[in-house]
Amino acid sequence: MFGFGILSGLILLPLVGAAFILALRGDDSATQRNARWAALITTLVTFGLSIVAWNRFDIANPGFQLLEQKTWLSETILYKLGVDGISMPFILLTTFLMPFCILASWHSIETRVREYMIAFLVLETLMIGVFAALDVVLFYVFFEGGLIPMFLIIGIWGGKRRIYASFKFFLYTLAGSLLMLLAIFVMYGVAGTTDITVLLKTHFDPSMQKYLWLAFFASFAVKMPMWPVHTWLPDAHVEAPTAGSVILAGILLKMGGYGFLRFSVPMFPDASQYFAPLVFTLSIIAIIYTSLVALVQEDIKKLIAYSSVAHMGFVTLGIFALNQQGVQGAVFQMVSHGLVSGALFLCVGVVYDRMHTREIAAYGGLVNRMPLYAVAMLVFTMANVGLPGTSGFVGEFLTLVGAYKANSWVALFATTGVILSAAYALYLYRRVIFGVLDKPSLQSIKDLDARELVLLGPLLVLTIYYGVQPGPILDACAASVTLLVKNFDAAIAATKTAALALN
Repeated sequence: MFGFGILSGLILLPLVGAAFILALRGDDSATQRNARWAALITTLVTFGLSIVAWNRFDIANPGFQLLEQKTWLSETILYKLGVDGISMPFILLTTFLMPFCILASWHSIETRVREYMIAFLVLETLMIGVFAALDVVLFYVFFEGGLIPMFLIIGIWGGKRRIYASFKFFLYTLAGSLLMLLAIFVMYGVAGTTDITVLLKTHFDPSMQKYLWLAFFASFAVKMPMWPVHTWLPDAHVEAPTAGSVILAGILLKMGGYGFLRFSVPMFPDASQYFAPLVFTLSIIAIIYTSLVALVQEDIKKLIAYSSVAHMGFVTLGIFALNQQGVQGAVFQMVSHGLVSGALFLCVGVVYDRMHTREIAAYGGLVNRMPLYAVAMLVFTMANVGLPGTSGFVGEFLTLVGAYKANSWVALFATTGVILSAAYALYLYRRVIFGVLDKPSLQSIKDLDARELVLLGPLLVLTIYYGVQPGPILDACAASVTLLVKNFDAAIAATKTAALALN
């Protein structure tokens, strides 16, 4: 596209749609309708193009594919794009979820519709860029750029405390990323390039690795978010509009896990092994502590937000188990969580659009008036718990297997999170869906309409499909994960050999 490859097309297409919406004049109902349709068509075309990219992708090849390279800021700082088995599933997840976000906002967003749609399309460009960038400076630009549209989405179209939540989100994530920028300068000084493919083959001194690892960790831990830098997430979720929560949980949280897999583990293997016990400790605390916090929540969105922190604990556990099952489980868990948590926030949006409250106490007995909604909510709740037959089970099972191979005690403590997740998820479902329909405001509440069925139907099908047939995701990342683990093991063995030679 315009002299570029298919990945550039994926990045540019949402910007083309945003430019078209920007050219629309007026703020009447016709302009708003045109803006909505333009955004929806743009996201659907972008998803179609991502399917084309997927068809050109060879899952047996562990290296980077669909490569593009052009000189950018200098001869050593490049505009370089490419995907492997780890990044390709996240690009597909991003383009798949975006049309749902536009549809979810169809009736709920009535002010500044043009600006809202532009913000989402720009955000899509930046998110795809994160997963496609093969230059660390380009990655940083996309990684940090995503803060701006999300900051605006929360701050302008959010709830009552939207200004507080948006600034907290922005400052937390920006502060962590500044350390990553300093680490990028150091890596450039050592390697003389910012090309990720070259940096992956560059050996950094083990003592330097620790500082570089901590600098990247500061950024990715906030983005995940890991305990104790997770406190921005519940506020951001509660105040964000429904579509904002879907993207926040579905894609933005995954950037931290992707960063660990792209930078921390392969570039700093010695430091990753050294700090693995720290990550295990923080992950176990996140899984247990945030699950207990979720149990006492009275706001539906806040409960699901805390459950996201707990599930990301399983992801970091799997990544730093540093074995095939753990890393593959982490990738699968991130994709599954993107679908399931996105669907749960869409479910919250359905009842919020009708009742304009997210308080658990305001609901009860919805199964009597909304049987279709009750079924959809049940499937996504069970997936969130990790019930066998849903996609949530596969990711949690593999990460726990990987963790057990690394440290059986870590796996034992992490498994308690599965029990706690069942406690808070079933508690939420019982109070909202079951019980007596005794609240007058709920007597006339209507079940899912056609638009909402289109929203939740595909997500429900995929949640069950990937639960019984996880092969498409696992096969896609298998070769790249195998190469990652093989290179990590080789780097650790080389360090041990060098240490023995010195002694």
